[in-house]
Amino acid sequence: MSIQLTEQNFQSEVLESDKPVLVDFWAPWCGPCKMMGPVIEDLANEMGDSVKIGKVNVDDEEELAQKYGIMNIPCFIVFKGGQAVNQKVGGCSKEALKELFA
Repeated sequence: MSIQLTEQNFQSEVLESDKPVLVDFWAPWCGPCKMMGPVIEDLANEMGDSVKIGKVNVDDEEELAQKYGIMNIPCFIVFKGGQAVNQKVGGCSKEALKELFA
């Protein structure tokens, strides 16, 4: 299951996480974002406790979107050790998302 990320919990849930974290920057009005929702949940179920998966609603969390240079959504960023290490923009397969953790 994915975590709803906000400015208030981003530091503790993502930057201070001891596990890799996939952050999905999305918006409710975005068609491709809606299509990726089930893919993200399937990935979360498959990878279990080995990673964290969180979602940032860019409409509600504009500062986070600006901080990470989000220009297009959906945008997926993997964080390890508090650093953004890999990124993909646009809809993609579950396998493509898994590769971001490599």
